[in-house]
Amino acid sequence: MRIHPNDNVEVRENGHKYALYPIKKGENVIKYGSPIGHATEDISVGDHVHTHNTKTNLSGNLEYTYNYKDYGITHTESDKFFYGYVRENGDVGIRNDVWIVNTVGCVNKTAEILAAKTGAKHFPHPYGCSQLGDDQDITRKILCGMIRHPNAGGVLVLGLGCENSNITEIKRVLGEYNEKRVKFLNCQDFEDEIAEGVSLINELKAYADTFKREKIGIDKLRVGLKCGGSDGYSGISANPLVGSLCDRLVSFGGSCVLTEVPEMFGAEHLLMERCVNYEVFDKTVALINNFKDYFTRHEQVIYENPSPGNKAGGITTLEEKSLGCVQKGGLSPVVDVLDYGEVLTKNGLSLLNGPGNDIVAVTNLMAAGVHIILFTTGRGTPLGAPVPTVKISTNRALYEKKKNWIDFDASPILDGEEMNVITDRFLDYVCDVASGKETKNEINGYSEIAIFKDGVTL
Repeated sequence: MRIHPNDNVEVRENGHKYALYPIKKGENVIKYGSPIGHATEDISVGDHVHTHNTKTNLSGNLEYTYNYKDYGITHTESDKFFYGYVRENGDVGIRNDVWIVNTVGCVNKTAEILAAKTGAKHFPHPYGCSQLGDDQDITRKILCGMIRHPNAGGVLVLGLGCENSNITEIKRVLGEYNEKRVKFLNCQDFEDEIAEGVSLINELKAYADTFKREKIGIDKLRVGLKCGGSDGYSGISANPLVGSLCDRLVSFGGSCVLTEVPEMFGAEHLLMERCVNYEVFDKTVALINNFKDYFTRHEQVIYENPSPGNKAGGITTLEEKSLGCVQKGGLSPVVDVLDYGEVLTKNGLSLLNGPGNDIVAVTNLMAAGVHIILFTTGRGTPLGAPVPTVKISTNRALYEKKKNWIDFDASPILDGEEMNVITDRFLDYVCDVASGKETKNEINGYSEIAIFKDGVTL
């Protein structure tokens, strides 16, 4: 399979690349119409092109020029809808659970006991204390993003009492809140914190039960975009499918968020040329170069990616991975760039600061306010965020083998099914999930968080 007319490699059934023409040592290897690295030796027609004879072209920070391209993603009226919950402040949620958000890892077990007794959902993490500077700020922002999330009908904020990110600090970052929807418990303040927690959660459940699903236009839907365990087909089937859905949703007035900044390296120009103005372009340049600085500050090369599983699946360099990764954003204009803990406010495609690590990335997306995460994979993973996490397989073998993990199969694209047809079917499925259909991560109880850390632990 040749993906782009300018390519000098083709992808075969194993997801790996093979030379279509002789490629001289030092010459660029071209896939998706762009360089994915250069040949480290002469490569003959039909030779396997991979890590043994191809090396990245990536280096440090670059200078960029703004040159906007309009790909014609225009507003379209849609009669698509889902059934969700309208909150008192006007926010829309697609689930109505009670969440336990603990301020510090010391009360993880307390949260687990309360969840077992009440049916509330809890999300253990090791942070909230013994952190300094930006790490502590990011922890507080992410936790407050969880507290505000409209998929939670009620939230118990569970603290210990002596931690750095104590309830007083959390309230400071959180700002105004609905006292019927959010309640707080410092475990050190009560003789029996379990009994007090059960009582508060029962109050929250009663409040959540006052909400009923109602018909909501698809323009209110917010979707996060993620890939993990990618393979050689990720940029051919599942990622383009998610990109097609993203363009469709954006045209209807909805919102999508693309993250995994290191997996934009080598493909960032495709995002920069779609920034709607100079301000967004400058923020995108800073997003890329600041993350490269993060690598070099820790004396690491910026191209230490793809992972062993990616390589086994046919991905050779970070540029190749990135060129496949950014396809999840389709061709939609980039309207905003968000930092850690910032919440989505604009309709359209936004970029979100954060690493490619699966659990950190889905946590960042959730805290930004997305209702659903569309997660493409060629190798498979059971991972789930606190919000429904739709797993889309790149190939048929994975879908058949791991039906307990995979929600939707994108492999018919490889067999020639038209993109518009499968996008229609996929969009109907996403609307079903928004209306209450459980994803495999929900059915299996996989719901994790991890908060980005870059500094000192005391």
